[in-house]
Amino acid sequence: MHKDPQDNFIEDLIAKTPMTPFQVIMVILCFILNMNDGIDVLVVSYTNTKVFSEWFLTKTQQGYIFSSGLAGMTLGCLFIAPLADRIGRRKLFIYAMSLETVGMLLSSTVTSYSQLLVLRFMAGLGIGGLLPTMAAMAAEYSSERRKDLAVGFVQAGYPVGAIFMGFFAAWAVPLYGWRFAYLSAGIFSGIMLCMILFFMPESIEYLSKYQPKNALQRINKILKKMGHEKIDRLPAQKIVQKPGVRILFSDWYRAATIRLFIGIFFGFMTLYTLISWVPSVAEESGMPYKMATYAGTVLNIGAFIGCVGIGWLAAKFNLKKLMFTFLIVAFVIMVAYGNLSPGYLVILIMILLIGITVQGGFIGYYPAATRIYKTEIRATGIGWAIGSGRFGAIAGPALFGILSDLNLSNGNLFLLFSIPLLISGFAIYSVPSRNLK
Repeated sequence: MHKDPQDNFIEDLIAKTPMTPFQVIMVILCFILNMNDGIDVLVVSYTNTKVFSEWFLTKTQQGYIFSSGLAGMTLGCLFIAPLADRIGRRKLFIYAMSLETVGMLLSSTVTSYSQLLVLRFMAGLGIGGLLPTMAAMAAEYSSERRKDLAVGFVQAGYPVGAIFMGFFAAWAVPLYGWRFAYLSAGIFSGIMLCMILFFMPESIEYLSKYQPKNALQRINKILKKMGHEKIDRLPAQKIVQKPGVRILFSDWYRAATIRLFIGIFFGFMTLYTLISWVPSVAEESGMPYKMATYAGTVLNIGAFIGCVGIGWLAAKFNLKKLMFTFLIVAFVIMVAYGNLSPGYLVILIMILLIGITVQGGFIGYYPAATRIYKTEIRATGIGWAIGSGRFGAIAGPALFGILSDLNLSNGNLFLLFSIPLLISGFAIYSVPSRNLK
């Protein structure tokens, strides 16, 4: 049977033609949303010592504050993000951002440790739903040539948000207290929710393949914004199987899925330990509060460079080899950092390099996952890969706090938490090449 060329029109339009300004704007919107997530997650790290001193917490209890938000993010990735393959990317954004906003605003009113744990979990649920869906949306509005760069760029929003929060916290927390930082982050989340409501349409690729109600009109409205001609009918519907977790372990995806789960688990373990504890460790080493906060900021400046850098390099070099190289170099730098006693300037330079290599190497898992999973299971695949891996993010900060309370030295701690980077590097290197075309 002859196949109408229009059936592939939308796929070819996005994949094979240069990106229009509208498509670039969609990627930038996802970047800004991810920047908001960096603000909300890192507000805990930057206010940690103040919460500790107000409630007389142990380091183990501090670790649980980090991990409660990460637990929410894990469940959000596993059970909220996959809804984007059923209800659409835009609706998921609205629901998840609403959850995050409420959680952050209420966190500014807490009067007890237990209340903060619950609300961090609630905000984490929203963030967890957003992160995989942003990667899917960016991939679906990007050309084939720019897809890795676009997805990497979106992930770079996270450290940019963390950088802004670092400078803001260094100024605001000493003057107005740590609750003001949470309030400000919640207000920013509310602004981002309005941005979604008024400016973000549905993924055109999702509309084309799932064809919900009024899909043709919605597609034509987006095509007009992109400067393209309207279509007079929908393409042949492509979805023949409902999205679900089971397909991730089918013969085609099984090997890649298992390796993604392992690599992301161990990558997250180290990454979130660094994000959560670097400012506190720096302050305990003798740095003033403001300079210790800047240490966390430097880590995230490095993370931004690493995210954009690996997205750009992936268009020129093999993604698996790039990630492997970044993570091995990160291992070496972390071991050196934990066993040297340099001055403040050298410490900040090493933290910058750790940010570049750890975040740059790890963030490659996002474009890798968008390549591996097709549109109809993309949010489910990314959500479960990132969500399963986030158990490492939960375990890492809490384990670091427990071992610190047992008086393990910083040198031994950094050596211990550098080993997962080796495992993560070898995991991505072993993903079958057919899954990363």
